[in-house]
Amino acid sequence: MPHRQRTAAIRKPTFHPSVLSASARRALGAQDADLVAAVMAEAMDFMPAPEFARSNAERKIFTEAPSIRRPKVDWYCPLMHEERASGRGHDSLLLTGAQERVLFMQFNYARYRIARVQKALRGATIEIREAREVLHWAHAAARLRDQIAEINLGLVLAMAKRVRNADIEFADLISEGNMALMRAVDKFDCTRGFKFSTYACRAILKAFSRHGIKQTKHRQRFPTEFDPALERGDHPGIIRAEHERECASEVGWLLESNQADLTSLEREVIECRFGINAPIASALPTLEQIGASLGVTKERVRQIQIRALEKLRSAYMERAERRGNVSDVEGSLVLN
Repeated sequence: MPHRQRTAAIRKPTFHPSVLSASARRALGAQDADLVAAVMAEAMDFMPAPEFARSNAERKIFTEAPSIRRPKVDWYCPLMHEERASGRGHDSLLLTGAQERVLFMQFNYARYRIARVQKALRGATIEIREAREVLHWAHAAARLRDQIAEINLGLVLAMAKRVRNADIEFADLISEGNMALMRAVDKFDCTRGFKFSTYACRAILKAFSRHGIKQTKHRQRFPTEFDPALERGDHPGIIRAEHERECASEVGWLLESNQADLTSLEREVIECRFGINAPIASALPTLEQIGASLGVTKERVRQIQIRALEKLRSAYMERAERRGNVSDVEGSLVLN
Protein backbone atom coordinates (compact mmCIF):
# COMPACT_ATOMS: atom_id res chain seq x y z
CA MET A 1 0.00 0.00 0.00
CA PRO A 2 2.74 2.57 0.79
CA HIS A 3 4.42 1.79 -2.54
CA ARG A 4 1.13 2.38 -4.31
CA GLN A 5 0.72 5.70 -2.56
CA ARG A 6 4.22 6.84 -3.56
CA THR A 7 3.54 5.85 -7.18
CA ALA A 8 0.27 7.76 -7.23
CA ALA A 9 1.98 10.85 -5.83
CA ILE A 10 4.27 11.13 -8.88
CA ARG A 11 2.82 13.61 -11.34
CA LYS A 12 4.03 14.64 -14.77
CA PRO A 13 5.15 18.28 -14.69
CA THR A 14 2.62 20.67 -16.09
CA PHE A 15 3.46 22.09 -19.50
CA HIS A 16 2.76 25.79 -20.02
CA PRO A 17 2.52 26.59 -23.75
CA SER A 18 3.88 29.87 -25.03
CA VAL A 19 1.94 32.37 -27.13
CA LEU A 20 3.16 34.15 -30.24
CA SER A 21 3.56 37.88 -30.01
CA ALA A 22 1.67 40.08 -32.45
CA SER A 23 4.88 41.20 -34.16
CA ALA A 24 6.05 37.59 -34.63
CA ARG A 25 2.69 36.62 -36.09
CA ARG A 26 2.83 39.50 -38.57
CA ALA A 27 6.41 38.69 -39.55
CA LEU A 28 5.80 34.97 -40.09
CA GLY A 29 2.41 35.07 -41.80
CA ALA A 30 -0.76 33.23 -40.90
CA GLN A 31 0.29 29.73 -42.04
CA ASP A 32 3.74 29.68 -40.41
CA ALA A 33 2.39 31.36 -37.28
CA ASP A 34 -0.25 28.66 -36.89
CA LEU A 35 2.42 25.98 -37.32
CA VAL A 36 4.61 27.52 -34.64
CA ALA A 37 1.64 27.83 -32.30
CA ALA A 38 0.71 24.17 -32.87
CA VAL A 39 4.28 23.01 -32.23
CA MET A 40 4.60 25.05 -29.06
CA ALA A 41 1.20 23.94 -27.76
CA GLU A 42 2.48 20.48 -26.77
CA ALA A 43 5.68 19.41 -25.06
CA MET A 44 8.15 18.10 -27.62
CA ASP A 45 9.40 14.57 -26.99
CA PHE A 46 12.77 13.31 -28.25
CA MET A 47 15.30 10.52 -27.71
CA PRO A 48 18.29 12.14 -25.88
CA ALA A 49 21.92 11.61 -26.84
CA PRO A 50 25.16 12.86 -25.22
CA GLU A 51 26.14 14.61 -28.46
CA PHE A 52 23.27 17.08 -28.17
CA ALA A 53 24.84 18.95 -25.25
CA ARG A 54 28.11 19.70 -27.06
CA SER A 55 28.83 23.17 -28.40
CA ASN A 56 29.47 21.94 -31.94
CA ALA A 57 26.52 19.53 -32.01
CA GLU A 58 24.71 21.16 -34.93
CA ARG A 59 27.83 21.20 -37.08
CA LYS A 60 28.72 17.60 -36.29
CA ILE A 61 25.18 16.21 -36.69
CA PHE A 62 24.10 18.18 -39.76
CA THR A 63 26.94 19.94 -41.58
CA GLU A 64 29.60 17.24 -41.37
CA ALA A 65 27.22 14.29 -41.64
CA PRO A 66 27.00 12.41 -44.98
CA SER A 67 24.05 13.25 -47.22
CA ILE A 68 21.38 10.55 -47.59
CA ARG A 69 19.02 10.80 -50.53
CA ARG A 70 15.27 10.53 -50.15
CA PRO A 71 13.84 7.43 -51.91
CA LYS A 72 10.98 7.34 -54.39
CA VAL A 73 7.76 5.83 -53.07
CA ASP A 74 5.65 5.65 -56.23
CA TRP A 75 6.00 1.86 -56.06
CA TYR A 76 4.12 1.78 -52.75
CA CYS A 77 0.54 0.77 -53.62
CA PRO A 78 -0.62 -1.06 -50.48
CA LEU A 79 -4.38 -0.84 -51.05
CA MET A 80 -4.29 -3.08 -54.11
CA HIS A 81 -4.68 -6.84 -53.81
CA GLU A 82 -2.06 -8.59 -51.71
CA GLU A 83 -0.59 -10.62 -54.58
CA ARG A 84 0.06 -7.45 -56.60
CA ALA A 85 1.53 -5.40 -53.75
CA SER A 86 5.31 -5.49 -54.10
CA GLY A 87 7.58 -5.34 -51.09
CA ARG A 88 10.09 -2.81 -52.47
CA GLY A 89 10.48 -0.69 -55.55
CA HIS A 90 13.36 -0.67 -58.00
CA ASP A 91 14.55 2.64 -56.52
CA SER A 92 14.23 1.57 -52.88
CA LEU A 93 16.97 2.39 -50.39
CA LEU A 94 18.59 0.08 -47.83
CA LEU A 95 20.44 1.93 -45.09
CA THR A 96 23.45 0.79 -43.15
CA GLY A 97 23.56 1.11 -39.38
CA ALA A 98 25.71 4.24 -39.66
CA GLN A 99 23.29 5.88 -42.10
CA GLU A 100 20.33 5.11 -39.85
CA ARG A 101 22.17 6.69 -36.94
CA VAL A 102 22.78 9.86 -38.96
CA LEU A 103 19.09 10.25 -39.79
CA PHE A 104 17.82 9.50 -36.29
CA MET A 105 20.41 11.76 -34.69
CA GLN A 106 19.33 14.62 -36.99
CA PHE A 107 15.62 13.90 -36.35
CA ASN A 108 15.95 13.82 -32.57
CA TYR A 109 18.32 16.79 -32.49
CA ALA A 110 15.75 18.89 -34.35
CA ARG A 111 13.12 17.92 -31.77
CA TYR A 112 15.64 18.55 -28.99
CA ARG A 113 16.15 22.11 -30.21
CA ILE A 114 12.39 22.72 -30.15
CA ALA A 115 12.18 21.28 -26.62
CA ARG A 116 15.03 23.55 -25.55
CA VAL A 117 13.14 26.62 -26.80
CA GLN A 118 10.02 25.47 -24.97
CA LYS A 119 12.00 25.03 -21.76
CA ALA A 120 13.69 28.42 -22.11
CA LEU A 121 10.45 30.30 -22.65
CA ARG A 122 8.37 28.43 -20.01
CA GLY A 123 5.09 29.97 -21.12
CA ALA A 124 6.50 33.37 -22.02
CA THR A 125 5.65 35.20 -25.23
CA ILE A 126 7.37 33.91 -28.36
CA GLU A 127 9.26 36.63 -30.20
CA ILE A 128 10.40 36.64 -33.83
CA ARG A 129 13.82 35.06 -33.22
CA GLU A 130 12.46 32.14 -31.21
CA ALA A 131 9.55 31.69 -33.63
CA ARG A 132 11.89 31.43 -36.64
CA GLU A 133 14.06 28.94 -34.79
CA VAL A 134 11.07 26.77 -33.90
CA LEU A 135 9.81 26.97 -37.48
CA HIS A 136 13.18 25.92 -38.90
CA TRP A 137 13.54 22.89 -36.64
CA ALA A 138 9.89 21.89 -37.03
CA HIS A 139 10.31 21.71 -40.82
CA ALA A 140 13.54 19.73 -40.39
CA ALA A 141 11.95 17.26 -37.99
CA ALA A 142 8.94 16.71 -40.25
CA ARG A 143 11.16 16.19 -43.31
CA LEU A 144 13.41 13.70 -41.53
CA ARG A 145 10.47 11.83 -40.04
CA ASP A 146 8.90 11.39 -43.47
CA GLN A 147 12.24 10.35 -44.99
CA ILE A 148 12.83 7.62 -42.38
CA ALA A 149 9.28 6.32 -42.76
CA GLU A 150 9.50 6.27 -46.57
CA ILE A 151 12.74 4.29 -46.47
CA ASN A 152 11.09 1.65 -44.28
CA LEU A 153 7.69 1.38 -45.97
CA GLY A 154 8.57 -2.07 -47.25
CA LEU A 155 8.53 -3.37 -43.67
CA VAL A 156 4.80 -2.73 -43.46
CA LEU A 157 4.04 -4.77 -46.57
CA ALA A 158 6.36 -7.57 -45.50
CA MET A 159 4.76 -7.85 -42.05
CA ALA A 160 1.24 -7.58 -43.48
CA LYS A 161 1.88 -10.50 -45.83
CA ARG A 162 3.33 -12.54 -42.99
CA VAL A 163 0.26 -12.25 -40.76
CA ARG A 164 -2.35 -12.27 -43.56
CA ASN A 165 -5.69 -13.14 -42.01
CA ALA A 166 -8.89 -13.88 -43.92
CA ASP A 167 -10.95 -12.12 -41.23
CA ILE A 168 -9.03 -8.82 -41.53
CA GLU A 169 -8.93 -6.65 -44.62
CA PHE A 170 -5.48 -6.19 -46.15
CA ALA A 171 -6.02 -2.41 -46.31
CA ASP A 172 -6.76 -2.36 -42.55
CA LEU A 173 -3.49 -4.14 -41.85
CA ILE A 174 -1.60 -1.64 -43.98
CA SER A 175 -3.25 1.28 -42.20
CA GLU A 176 -2.38 -0.10 -38.76
CA GLY A 177 1.15 -0.87 -39.92
CA ASN A 178 1.72 2.64 -41.26
CA MET A 179 0.64 4.20 -37.97
CA ALA A 180 2.83 1.76 -36.01
CA LEU A 181 5.79 2.65 -38.26
CA MET A 182 5.38 6.37 -37.57
CA ARG A 183 5.17 5.73 -33.81
CA ALA A 184 8.31 3.58 -34.04
CA VAL A 185 10.18 6.43 -35.73
CA ASP A 186 9.29 8.71 -32.82
CA LYS A 187 10.30 6.21 -30.12
CA PHE A 188 13.42 4.56 -31.58
CA ASP A 189 16.67 5.18 -29.68
CA CYS A 190 19.58 4.88 -32.11
CA THR A 191 22.19 5.20 -29.34
CA ARG A 192 21.58 1.58 -28.24
CA GLY A 193 23.16 0.23 -31.40
CA PHE A 194 20.22 -1.79 -32.79
CA LYS A 195 18.85 -1.64 -36.34
CA PHE A 196 15.60 0.24 -36.75
CA SER A 197 14.05 -2.62 -38.75
CA THR A 198 14.24 -4.91 -35.69
CA TYR A 199 12.39 -2.40 -33.53
CA ALA A 200 9.88 -1.39 -36.23
CA CYS A 201 8.94 -4.96 -37.22
CA ARG A 202 8.15 -5.80 -33.62
CA ALA A 203 6.06 -2.63 -33.25
CA ILE A 204 4.16 -3.37 -36.48
CA LEU A 205 3.43 -6.98 -35.47
CA LYS A 206 2.15 -5.76 -32.08
CA ALA A 207 -0.15 -3.31 -33.86
CA PHE A 208 -1.49 -6.13 -36.04
CA SER A 209 -2.12 -8.26 -32.94
CA ARG A 210 -4.00 -5.46 -31.19
CA HIS A 211 -6.08 -4.82 -34.30
CA GLY A 212 -6.95 -8.52 -34.59
CA ILE A 213 -8.07 -8.64 -30.97
CA LYS A 214 -10.17 -5.50 -31.46
CA GLN A 215 -11.80 -6.98 -34.58
CA THR A 216 -12.57 -10.24 -32.76
CA LYS A 217 -14.25 -8.39 -29.90
CA HIS A 218 -16.22 -6.31 -32.38
CA ARG A 219 -17.51 -9.42 -34.17
CA GLN A 220 -18.45 -11.01 -30.86
CA ARG A 221 -20.35 -7.90 -29.83
CA PHE A 222 -22.05 -7.44 -33.20
CA PRO A 223 -22.49 -10.94 -34.68
CA THR A 224 -23.98 -9.96 -38.03
CA GLU A 225 -23.32 -11.47 -41.42
CA PHE A 226 -21.82 -9.32 -44.14
CA ASP A 227 -24.35 -8.26 -46.76
CA PRO A 228 -22.80 -6.73 -49.91
CA ALA A 229 -26.16 -5.13 -50.74
CA LEU A 230 -25.76 -2.86 -47.72
CA GLU A 231 -22.50 -1.48 -49.10
CA ARG A 232 -24.16 0.16 -52.10
CA GLY A 233 -27.05 2.56 -52.37
CA ASP A 234 -29.32 2.89 -55.40
CA HIS A 235 -31.31 6.00 -54.65
CA PRO A 236 -31.81 6.98 -58.35
CA GLY A 237 -33.04 3.46 -59.08
CA ILE A 238 -35.50 3.59 -56.20
CA ILE A 239 -36.85 6.96 -57.34
CA ARG A 240 -37.15 5.69 -60.91
CA ALA A 241 -39.01 2.55 -59.79
CA GLU A 242 -41.45 4.61 -57.70
CA HIS A 243 -42.06 6.92 -60.67
CA GLU A 244 -42.73 3.96 -62.95
CA ARG A 245 -45.20 2.52 -60.45
CA GLU A 246 -47.03 5.86 -60.28
CA CYS A 247 -47.17 6.05 -64.08
CA ALA A 248 -48.46 2.48 -64.32
CA SER A 249 -51.12 3.24 -61.73
CA GLU A 250 -52.16 6.35 -63.66
CA VAL A 251 -52.40 4.42 -66.95
CA GLY A 252 -54.38 1.70 -65.20
CA TRP A 253 -56.87 4.27 -63.97
CA LEU A 254 -57.18 5.78 -67.48
CA LEU A 255 -57.84 2.34 -68.91
CA GLU A 256 -60.31 1.37 -66.18
CA SER A 257 -62.33 4.58 -66.44
CA ASN A 258 -61.89 4.72 -70.24
CA GLN A 259 -60.75 8.34 -70.13
CA ALA A 260 -58.93 7.78 -73.43
CA ASP A 261 -62.18 6.89 -75.29
CA LEU A 262 -60.97 3.42 -76.31
CA THR A 263 -63.27 1.14 -78.25
CA SER A 264 -64.11 -2.25 -76.80
CA LEU A 265 -61.74 -3.90 -79.31
CA GLU A 266 -58.87 -1.55 -78.47
CA ARG A 267 -59.36 -2.07 -74.76
CA GLU A 268 -59.44 -5.84 -75.16
CA VAL A 269 -56.26 -5.80 -77.24
CA ILE A 270 -54.42 -3.67 -74.63
CA GLU A 271 -55.58 -5.85 -71.73
CA CYS A 272 -54.54 -9.05 -73.48
CA ARG A 273 -51.28 -7.69 -74.86
CA PHE A 274 -49.96 -6.31 -71.52
CA GLY A 275 -51.53 -8.88 -69.20
CA ILE A 276 -53.82 -6.45 -67.38
CA ASN A 277 -56.07 -8.30 -64.89
CA ALA A 278 -54.19 -11.51 -65.74
CA PRO A 279 -52.33 -13.73 -63.23
CA ILE A 280 -48.82 -12.47 -62.49
CA ALA A 281 -47.08 -15.71 -63.46
CA SER A 282 -48.91 -16.07 -66.77
CA ALA A 283 -47.02 -15.49 -70.02
CA LEU A 284 -48.01 -12.55 -72.22
CA PRO A 285 -49.71 -13.62 -75.50
CA THR A 286 -48.20 -12.75 -78.86
CA LEU A 287 -49.88 -10.64 -81.53
CA GLU A 288 -50.64 -13.77 -83.51
CA GLN A 289 -52.33 -15.45 -80.52
CA ILE A 290 -54.46 -12.37 -79.82
CA GLY A 291 -55.43 -12.16 -83.51
CA ALA A 292 -56.47 -15.81 -83.50
CA SER A 293 -58.73 -15.28 -80.47
CA LEU A 294 -60.30 -12.14 -81.99
CA GLY A 295 -60.55 -13.48 -85.54
CA VAL A 296 -58.24 -10.89 -87.12
CA THR A 297 -54.73 -10.96 -88.51
CA LYS A 298 -51.55 -10.27 -86.57
CA GLU A 299 -50.95 -7.03 -88.48
CA ARG A 300 -54.44 -5.81 -87.65
CA VAL A 301 -53.80 -6.43 -83.93
CA ARG A 302 -50.56 -4.42 -84.14
CA GLN A 303 -52.40 -1.47 -85.74
CA ILE A 304 -55.10 -1.56 -83.05
CA GLN A 305 -52.42 -1.63 -80.34
CA ILE A 306 -50.59 1.39 -81.78
CA ARG A 307 -53.82 3.42 -82.05
CA ALA A 308 -54.84 2.52 -78.47
CA LEU A 309 -51.42 3.45 -77.08
CA GLU A 310 -51.56 6.83 -78.80
CA LYS A 311 -54.94 7.54 -77.21
CA LEU A 312 -53.65 6.54 -73.78
CA ARG A 313 -50.53 8.68 -74.19
CA SER A 314 -52.59 11.72 -75.23
CA ALA A 315 -54.96 11.28 -72.27
CA TYR A 316 -52.00 10.92 -69.91
CA MET A 317 -50.33 14.10 -71.14
CA GLU A 318 -53.57 16.07 -70.89
CA ARG A 319 -53.92 15.12 -67.22
CA ALA A 320 -50.26 16.02 -66.65
CA GLU A 321 -50.76 19.45 -68.22
CA ARG A 322 -53.73 20.11 -65.96
CA ARG A 323 -51.58 19.21 -62.92
CA GLY A 324 -48.76 21.46 -64.14
CA ASN A 325 -45.91 18.86 -64.22
CA VAL A 326 -45.54 18.08 -67.89
CA SER A 327 -41.75 18.16 -67.68
CA ASP A 328 -41.80 15.49 -65.01
CA VAL A 329 -43.80 12.97 -67.01
CA GLU A 330 -42.90 13.84 -70.56
CA GLY A 331 -41.28 10.85 -72.20
CA SER A 332 -41.83 8.63 -69.14
CA LEU A 333 -44.85 6.83 -70.61
CA VAL A 334 -43.35 4.04 -72.72
CA LEU A 335 -45.74 1.22 -73.50
CA ASN A 336 -44.34 -1.54 -75.69
